Amino acid sequence: MKLSKFFLILLIVCSTFSATAQKKRSFDSPMTKAVMNVYQKQLEKDSTDYETYFKRANEYYNHNMYGKALSDIDKAIKYTPNSQKDLRFQELSLRANIYTMQSKNEEALADFKEALKFDPSSYITIYQIANLEFELGNYTQAKADYNRLKRLNSRSQEALFGLARVAVKENNIGLANEYIEQAVALNPADADAYVRRASVYQLMGNTSAAIDDLILAISTNQKDPKAMVELVKLSNTDYSAVISGLSNAIRQAPRVGMFYYIRATIAKAHHRYPAAISDFTKIINDRLYDYGGLYGSRSECYYALGKFNEALYDIDYAIGSTRYSRDYYIAKSGIKRALDAPSGALDAANDALKKDAESPSAMVAKALVVFDEGNYQEAADLISQATMSEIEKPYNFMLRGWICEKYLNQSDAAQSSYSRVLDIDLPQDNVMSLRGFALLKLGRTAEARQWIESILAQADSDGTLNYYGACFYAQVGETDQAFACMQKALEQGYANAYNWQYNNDPEINVAPLRNDPRFEALLTQFAGIFQL
Repeated sequence: MKLSKFFLILLIVCSTFSATAQKKRSFDSPMTKAVMNVYQKQLEKDSTDYETYFKRANEYYNHNMYGKALSDIDKAIKYTPNSQKDLRFQELSLRANIYTMQSKNEEALADFKEALKFDPSSYITIYQIANLEFELGNYTQAKADYNRLKRLNSRSQEALFGLARVAVKENNIGLANEYIEQAVALNPADADAYVRRASVYQLMGNTSAAIDDLILAISTNQKDPKAMVELVKLSNTDYSAVISGLSNAIRQAPRVGMFYYIRATIAKAHHRYPAAISDFTKIINDRLYDYGGLYGSRSECYYALGKFNEALYDIDYAIGSTRYSRDYYIAKSGIKRALDAPSGALDAANDALKKDAESPSAMVAKALVVFDEGNYQEAADLISQATMSEIEKPYNFMLRGWICEKYLNQSDAAQSSYSRVLDIDLPQDNVMSLRGFALLKLGRTAEARQWIESILAQADSDGTLNYYGACFYAQVGETDQAFACMQKALEQGYANAYNWQYNNDPEINVAPLRNDPRFEALLTQFAGIFQL
């Protein structure tokens, strides 16, 4: 396989960094909009059309919109007659998968068991039931279900890896190792086997072996992003171990650009920008691979470090190296804005819109430029247009609310925008839901505090959570608490100098801290994390 395809896949995987499945088609694409419009018209004609509810539920599910998917599949199940056995099976399976994604394992298990009544020999359903039994701690039943799989297919890797996981929970590590070796031996050329073995190693607490297996999986099949997704997940909990494993792979294969790229992308995602720049530069200078996206990624790192001229050079190179340069023009607009070059920022945003007139990100980029020029209503209108297409992005609603409240004196519109943040179908404990900031703006301070406390109670592997903690407490005027969070974020390596020193939009920033002597003192103390 050509490395160019691998790097494109890897770029997609790493840029999401959430370990969720990739969307086949954007929800705001014209095709999806047309399909959803057809479904809506059909349901307006017949509010009991269970087949349309099922199809629309699938569309929502495929775009990670689980709340809307659940609402539709509930209606589909309600109206579907029992005689439609195949459809009932599919509906119950879909709802079980929705529940699984919402971490409602008991509800998911009940639905899978009900679905199994319509197709008692469904291998995948039995497998999903066994996995849920395992997750719920019902190890005896899980073992029985995995053995049932083995009876259906004597060469079932799923059964062997499942039995290995149960054996770990039963503290029978020897038996677990036997199962995983049997499973890998069934097909040693299968990259997924190493991904699964890695998961068992993680359960055993053998992180080093898990990382080695994930790297082996990537080497075995560069097309399959599963191993990369799992490596990214693991880096969220043990960044140092993942980087160490990749460094070991590089020592053994110093001319394989892929390993440098993976290490750089993970470092970048964890705000270790100097390390990422070093690896991207290594690939470029040693000609391990020639891909314009390398310059785009390195530009992002320079921008985050506040090195805007270097970022501009790289983004211009990236733009010149590809025909599909919309996202690079969006990045260039931000860089030009940081350089206080409004005409260049506006030109870049308009160039992005020429590439894709429907791009919400391009609209927001232009909105920020016209906002800087004092055209507040135009900025609000552009962001409103963006939110209609990208309804699941909290930042845009916060940005629009801020402009309406602070600059247009439109309190009702502002409150409406902040309220929309609370309606977005994101887990409440996800810091990027921005829920606490919206609650603050809505005057629900006690709930906002509960939110930020729940965020800060989580493990913070790279300082991101404490950065947002610093933003939150800075905005409410609790500077001691804000500086405590700032120090923790810097200790964890949060090297986004742009966010620390320049970011002012909207009121999700540390701007209130910047005039306090403690602010510069902390940046000076941790200056090493920003240095190339």
